Amino acid sequence: MTTQIYPRDLVGFGAKMPNPKWPGGARVALQIAVNYEAGGEMNILHGDPHSEEVLTDTGFPRVEGARSMMTESSFEYGSRRGIWRVLRILGERGIRASIFAVASGLERNPEVAHAMVEAGHEIVSHGWRWIDYQYVPEATEREHIKRAADSIEAVTGKRPVGWMTGRPSPNTRRLLVEAGGFLYDRDSLNDELPYWEDVGGKPHLVVPYSYETNDNRFGDGVGFSTSEDFYIYMRDAFDMLYAEGESEPRMMSLGLHDRLIGRPARAVGLARFLDHVQKHDKVWICTGEEIARHWHTHFPAPAKA
Repeated sequence: MTTQIYPRDLVGFGAKMPNPKWPGGARVALQIAVNYEAGGEMNILHGDPHSEEVLTDTGFPRVEGARSMMTESSFEYGSRRGIWRVLRILGERGIRASIFAVASGLERNPEVAHAMVEAGHEIVSHGWRWIDYQYVPEATEREHIKRAADSIEAVTGKRPVGWMTGRPSPNTRRLLVEAGGFLYDRDSLNDELPYWEDVGGKPHLVVPYSYETNDNRFGDGVGFSTSEDFYIYMRDAFDMLYAEGESEPRMMSLGLHDRLIGRPARAVGLARFLDHVQKHDKVWICTGEEIARHWHTHFPAPAKA
């Protein structure tokens, strides 16, 4: 029998999930996250050794020591056009989302930053750069966390209270707690409700994200091909959670990328899905900050023994 202390929680809430007491007795809390990453991706212009190779929507391999012009332009599509289409679709339906903003990229497009704030969207820090932090030195990651929060505050007028690295290091959560000021982070894929973690003796809230109910499957060449694929998959996920939510309310995280879902033929699927959701009552479409503040109020961190 294993007796050593194991740092992972494989049990979670177990067989019976708590009632999250969502506002209005909602069966599902739908949290929509729009990833804004252009200008922060891997690029020799940013001091990196090669071009971006993740979710490029082109299929081009990374280029060592030089710019990849088509890959750059695919990211630029998101910041130049895709983000405006997504913001319009959300705005027409009165929906506020969480914008996962890479700070160095948002700095380069203040017009869209101001539009996000004016529309009431939450700006979540998506890091200073859109890179894999797995092996980034701790001191560098600590500096990037501070730089990202300071930058977003300067650009939007409000310091972010949420964090999502996307590709965190084993140090990320500890460094966030050390920095202070964050209500929650989303660097987890392991549940359908928020939960508390003890991080260095301090309570910290995690609001799980999803790489599954996510448009990233448009970007890998083996997932979604059409707007219908996206719509059906997201509809089925929502319908299952809504049915389960009659007795055990849940949370659904919808992940979007401006350069992916922002394409016209794909955006149709997003619009159809949101219309499907809004035909149902007892759905709370909310930001990550709203979920976090709700959890802090109704399910405060457990007292230390």
